Amino acid sequence: MALQAFLQRVIREGDLRVRMPSGDVLTMGDGTGTPVTVTIANARWAARLAIYPSMALGEAYMDGGLTFEQGGIHDLVDLVGRNAQYRPLKRIGPLARWWLDRRLQANARLAARRNVAHHYDLSVDFYRRFLDPDLQYSCAYFARPDMTLEEAQAAKKQHLAAKLLLESGQSVLDIGCGWGGLGLSLARAADVRVDGITLSTEQLATAHWRAESAGLAERARFSLTDYRDVEGPYDRIVSVGMFEHVGRPNYQTYFDQVARLLKDDGVAVIHSIGRAEGPALNQPWVEKYIFPGGYIPALSEVIPFVERAGLIVADIEILRLHYAETLRCWRERFAAQRPEIAQMYDERFCRMWEFYLSISELAFRYRGHMVFQLQLAKRVDAAPITRDYMACHDPAVAVSVRQVA
Repeated sequence: MALQAFLQRVIREGDLRVRMPSGDVLTMGDGTGTPVTVTIANARWAARLAIYPSMALGEAYMDGGLTFEQGGIHDLVDLVGRNAQYRPLKRIGPLARWWLDRRLQANARLAARRNVAHHYDLSVDFYRRFLDPDLQYSCAYFARPDMTLEEAQAAKKQHLAAKLLLESGQSVLDIGCGWGGLGLSLARAADVRVDGITLSTEQLATAHWRAESAGLAERARFSLTDYRDVEGPYDRIVSVGMFEHVGRPNYQTYFDQVARLLKDDGVAVIHSIGRAEGPALNQPWVEKYIFPGGYIPALSEVIPFVERAGLIVADIEILRLHYAETLRCWRERFAAQRPEIAQMYDERFCRMWEFYLSISELAFRYRGHMVFQLQLAKRVDAAPITRDYMACHDPAVAVSVRQVA
């Protein structure tokens, strides 16, 4: 049986029982951890799970082909994650990479707008159900392990502001501004003028409303603009959680544009999900259902384009496990609000998002995903030559340093 052979090869830890369509029960793992028992609805789903598990597992859960007698989807995903070491990452040859780049990640202007709308034009009321009140939809910064999500998201914004070295009166471009939280925070705290750009009409409407409500509409302006169409220059550029949507074929265009828009003494900070294990394929289910056109890069894929754009890498920081903890918080809040979310959308939508949040957390705990923050400049003296200034400007880091001392 193909599925049994596959499971025996990749599930060596944990306690998994699989009830097959025939009624037979397969037992996998070493018996440790939370017991998980699943039922596969029919032979068609069993075949799909054996042939293409990376796609079929999420689809089976969404569409009722996989149900649980014991445990839940996060327990199963965590069990799969614990066994990730027994299932090597899929690499891809240059010819296939060339085709996929042009087929899935070209992200021309219309395609980029369509891809963003697929995910970010969901109702803001939905996102309010599981994000913090500031609607930060990116990796938080847990300067202390006991931080709440709200504290960790505030610490993330403080950490970015410290790296930007903001001064009163400066102009700031926020590429991929989301619902405006970071731009409004910078405008309020540092007396700077922020231009935030997004391709999401829902995000834009919320950002406009928030700026008007806060009395910051003159200093925090938001527009529906592609990063390729921005006119500069700017003293500072920040981009959080947007680079994952640029697409590999556009990396040079992106960094050339950052270089063109940045003043000679300017500083840019690019915050993006990355792969610690080197270039690899996208997760196909996420590509199809959650982030079409997206790609998680390795630093080795990014830095050559930075260099060719004439930018200096002034600082690189790798955030390990911060996103795993962020996703845990989102997943738990989503679960608490699930009945209300099911009324807003439907049961299949809820199962899709449960699976998305769980496998994303798995990627950061077990599959080598991390977040990198690149501080970029044109001049070698644009930022201080030691990192001490970050603690001076960043209360979250300063507290953490004092606690360690």
